[in-house]
Amino acid sequence: MKTGTTSIFKSIFQGLDEDSLDSLRGVAEIKKYPPQTVLCHQGEVEHTFYVVVEGRVAITQKLADGEERLLSIRQPREYFGELGLLDDTPRMADCVTITDVTVLEITEEVFDSVIENSPAVARTIMRHTVTMLRSNDRLAIADLIAKNEELQEAYDELKAAQAEIIEKERLERELETAAGMQRTLLPTSLPEYTDYNFAAYLQPARFVGGDFYDALTLDDEHVGLLLADVADKSVQAALFMAVSRTLFMVEGRRSLSPAEVALAVHRGVIDVAPLADIFVTAFYGVLHRPTGRLTYISAGHELPLLIRPGEGIVEINGKGRFIGMIENLELEEFEVTVKTGDRMLIFSDGVPDAANMDGVQYGYERLKRFLNRQQGVAIQQMIDLLAADIAAWTGNAPPFDDLTLLAVEVLDGHGEVSTSS
Repeated sequence: MKTGTTSIFKSIFQGLDEDSLDSLRGVAEIKKYPPQTVLCHQGEVEHTFYVVVEGRVAITQKLADGEERLLSIRQPREYFGELGLLDDTPRMADCVTITDVTVLEITEEVFDSVIENSPAVARTIMRHTVTMLRSNDRLAIADLIAKNEELQEAYDELKAAQAEIIEKERLERELETAAGMQRTLLPTSLPEYTDYNFAAYLQPARFVGGDFYDALTLDDEHVGLLLADVADKSVQAALFMAVSRTLFMVEGRRSLSPAEVALAVHRGVIDVAPLADIFVTAFYGVLHRPTGRLTYISAGHELPLLIRPGEGIVEINGKGRFIGMIENLELEEFEVTVKTGDRMLIFSDGVPDAANMDGVQYGYERLKRFLNRQQGVAIQQMIDLLAADIAAWTGNAPPFDDLTLLAVEVLDGHGEVSTSS
């Protein structure tokens, strides 16, 4: 290892004497990687331990249903892949560089060589690895406690400010103004056709939220159906909501391919805020009214439920990663054909995740049972009753997430039932 990296090495592996540092210079290798480099591959047996010196690395995991979940982001002086030196089990996640990254690597081959030529140094590395793991765990816990204390302090300060009538009124006026401005960004009405009905509902968890929906008339035969969720509930999320919805509206009128539209939105979100740790989940479909064919993508979002008279709930296919934050994105288009009498409910995760005072979630099965019971009511009444049923379920529990619903009903549909990719 070059002399110029000695200070970096010392700062990460603190507590080692000079002899151990000299030995470690021969086994640890410093490397640089560009963005979007996969350092660890989920499901593969690999034997390299990485310590981040500069840059950021995303840890993502592919679920059994094909969805991709962001687990964490590793910053300088944090590590990953540590078990690669210790066992032969497959990696549990992908580790992908977000920025230019500098890492320290210790491979199994190097480690075996150390054991053969210098068992004492090998023991030093092992002891230090265990110590570092324990130390980082303690630091993580301490950091979490500190952040919780900061949040509690912020909450106490807010309550104190609200106790003062003048300050409370000013704050409420500002929040109401922000919420009012956000409401102006949502559609004031939905398209009206003789062959389809649309209905929608949105209740933010706070004054401002990150959910948004739309039904876009693209041309005489096509309608775009959109429901998306910015993964945050702050004012920043509200700003991202405005940017994302605008991008969907603009790109939706340029292409009838949901995948092309979503990928264009993805590029636009990254261009607007390339370093923001924020992302968007979305369901976007293009409905061809004459045939009832709905072509759609699901970018890390809940899949809609198709309610078919005489058949109950029909689950549709779909998978895909969220929009934004990580550069490379691939989305697969799926299709489903709806016919007369069908209803489709598109919803945010605020529906199944809504929890009561005991922490029990509303869940998918309860949602399906409710929809089966409401097939005879008007579509707007159906989603209003659903929102009321969720409110009754949660009771006095604070809302966990925005609650957003978009429903479509086929009055004069065409074709057979089919779902395909």
